[in-house]
Amino acid sequence: MQKVNVGILGATGAVGQEMLKVLQERNFPIAELRLLASQRSAGNTMKYQGQDITITEAKDSAFEGLDIVLGAAENDIAERFAPAIVKAKATFVDNSSAFRLDPKVPLVVPEINPEDVKTHQGIISNPNCTTIVTTVAINALAKESPIETMVVSSYQATSGAGAAGPKELMAEVEALSRGEHYEPKVFQYQIAYNVIPQIGGEQYLGYTSEEMKLQNEGRKILHLPELLVSCTCVRVPVVRSHSVSVLLHTKEKITVERARELIAKAPGCKLVDDLKNRRYPMPLDTSDQDIIFVGRIREDLTCPRGLNLWCCGDQVRKGAATNAIQIAELLLR
Repeated sequence: MQKVNVGILGATGAVGQEMLKVLQERNFPIAELRLLASQRSAGNTMKYQGQDITITEAKDSAFEGLDIVLGAAENDIAERFAPAIVKAKATFVDNSSAFRLDPKVPLVVPEINPEDVKTHQGIISNPNCTTIVTTVAINALAKESPIETMVVSSYQATSGAGAAGPKELMAEVEALSRGEHYEPKVFQYQIAYNVIPQIGGEQYLGYTSEEMKLQNEGRKILHLPELLVSCTCVRVPVVRSHSVSVLLHTKEKITVERARELIAKAPGCKLVDDLKNRRYPMPLDTSDQDIIFVGRIREDLTCPRGLNLWCCGDQVRKGAATNAIQIAELLLR
């Protein structure tokens, strides 16, 4: 495979650091690696394959000569530099939500809609982490029979708030164990020994921006424009890996046995579904790897065409960094 010049925009953040790790693990064919961050980080170094790579300040001229730019920065940074990246004739694989719903920008999960990469005009969007975990888990079912509706609850790890999230969880646990007060800084409320039933700001009829992503992005990825999703997103005191409970209704009935067969063969999935022996997906088992574990598959007791399932996946890796690099691998093919 021909080597290419790769940049990481936002290299010093949690997702940027994970991208660096995944590029190395997957032996991505890199001729030049350019790490881009704020002026504050410029001049510092990060390790890649045993070498010190100097961080470059992100500015319009910094993208010249690059073939692929992996975006690991916030929306405002992605929007600020996207024109310069496209002008430099690099392909921008962006992890922010800035372009996800733009009809001219493909939104890609390689196990589901790799063909959409071909339609890009310089920008490809990486979906929301919970959307990736969920759609990988249900894709084989959607191919068997179109999914009409889903009722979803997500149990999202503290690492979904960035590197500072798990640090706050640990600091609170330590402080509380000593009987001390800890003032939350990352989360609005104490997350240790607690759950917070809001992620994102209110967007539509009491649903948050995070909750609407699964419907809006899921429609685009699964090519199901009429898909209806009612979602509740909850922050839980878990370090890493999101869990999602899904109740879905398909156009035609899919039996539990058939669902297990389909998911067991689905790309990116691992069937872990043995209630008798207490085997089911859990965050500890799915952290720091790229497969979505799926289990607790049951018939819905309220609808004859419904199925319940439970899935878990590492949102920093498959939910962000790895998915972006898999998209970049599609570009090379």
